[in-house]
Amino acid sequence: CFMPIYFGLSPFNLPLTLESVGNHWNQEPVRRPGGYPLYHWLQTEQGCGTVEICGRSLSLKANEGILISPDTPHSYRRDGEIWLTSFATFTGTLSADIPKIVNKAPFTLISSADSRPFRRFVNRTVAAHESHRLDALSLSAECYEFLLRFSCGRQSHNPAEHPQYQKYVLPVIQKIETDYNQPLTVPELSSLVYVTPQYLSLLFQRFLGCSVYTYLQNLRISKAKELLLTEPETEVQHIAHRVGFQDSSHFISVFRSATGYTPLEFRKLHGFPVF
Repeated sequence: CFMPIYFGLSPFNLPLTLESVGNHWNQEPVRRPGGYPLYHWLQTEQGCGTVEICGRSLSLKANEGILISPDTPHSYRRDGEIWLTSFATFTGTLSADIPKIVNKAPFTLISSADSRPFRRFVNRTVAAHESHRLDALSLSAECYEFLLRFSCGRQSHNPAEHPQYQKYVLPVIQKIETDYNQPLTVPELSSLVYVTPQYLSLLFQRFLGCSVYTYLQNLRISKAKELLLTEPETEVQHIAHRVGFQDSSHFISVFRSATGYTPLEFRKLHGFPVF
């Protein structure tokens, strides 16, 4: 069955956003002796799993979830024949302040009785991304609201949409998301909205905190992450070509620069064997 997993839904400089999100995931065993580098939310949709963390063995039954702090050694595995999970990992310019938003414990458990908002957030985000309705600024606010539930449950307001973002930036984002695997240039993209490359870059910096080229490259890397995990038997060079890189060596270099890992190391980090 199809198991959605998406990386870099808003690959630009926002206060809080998602590095990855997924649901209906047929969870494979994962072992991370050094932990994961970001805050990591894991929730059971169906079945049951066991999480080993901080010397404890925790059973994660249906709808129960756990927020794991960065660099906390842990492992998890399914109990029984099936364990479907949803998950999200958080990043952004304020990621270092997440401990101030949530508690500072190495992990936080959420009971099934309190789990509904967390599961709704993941499902809603995945659905919005798949239908190309995901607004990055709103997502940043929703990430804050999601994490705030671990402390006091207050809510934040979604940021208003700006007319210049809608008129100039959004059409370019949509073009990039559709044709990221094709040769694209900044002049070509700027011509779509009848502005100069310089002006388009200024708008991207204003609203997204990055250049047009960086946005394109980050999206390609995000798509590569998805393929690396959803197609674990596909060779790296084939994935590179499918996401718009003509040279696999250049792809590996860009991937390592963006993530800190080679593509094969990235697969290993997420529990896939590397042959």
